[in-house]
Amino acid sequence: MRLFLGMILGALLTIGGAYIYDSGNGNTATGDVTTGTSVTASRPMVNWDVVSVKWHELSEGARHQWNRVTANVQADRAVRPAEPRG
Repeated sequence: MRLFLGMILGALLTIGGAYIYDSGNGNTATGDVTTGTSVTASRPMVNWDVVSVKWHELSEGARHQWNRVTANVQADRAVRPAEPRG
């Protein structure tokens, strides 16, 4: 149990650290490409737009599967006669 808790905590700390780094670092560039001066671009570690799209796809897929499972359970309950309790 502690192993799984440690894995989940480690994943959350890694993602949180990357988010904090990216939000504090910003997307800044110094220099000018047209004049030939040096360009230093500070790029984010994670492309958060892609993460957002993938998370949306994952949650929609999970919601679709959940609705499918619950529809099958409800249809199964409607077909079976009620069992007497006792």
